[in-house]
Amino acid sequence: MADKTLKITLVRSASTNTKKDQTATAHALGLRKIGTTVEQPDNPSIRGMIFKIKHLVAVEEN
Repeated sequence: MADKTLKITLVRSASTNTKKDQTATAHALGLRKIGTTVEQPDNPSIRGMIFKIKHLVAVEEN
C-alpha cells in the first residue's frame, strides 16, 4: 500500500500582503504561482507548513 499524499494547490497570492515567513513556506512546499499544484507526503511537518498558510491553499487527501 502506498503512503498517503496531500495534493496542495495555491489559490491566493503568496507575495501580496503576506508575511515573509508565509511566502517562504509556500516556496518551500514548491508553490510558486497561483494554480500551482504539488503532491507532498502526509506527515506532521508538511501539515504544519500547510497550517501556517491555510488561508492561501486548498488541500486534497489522496
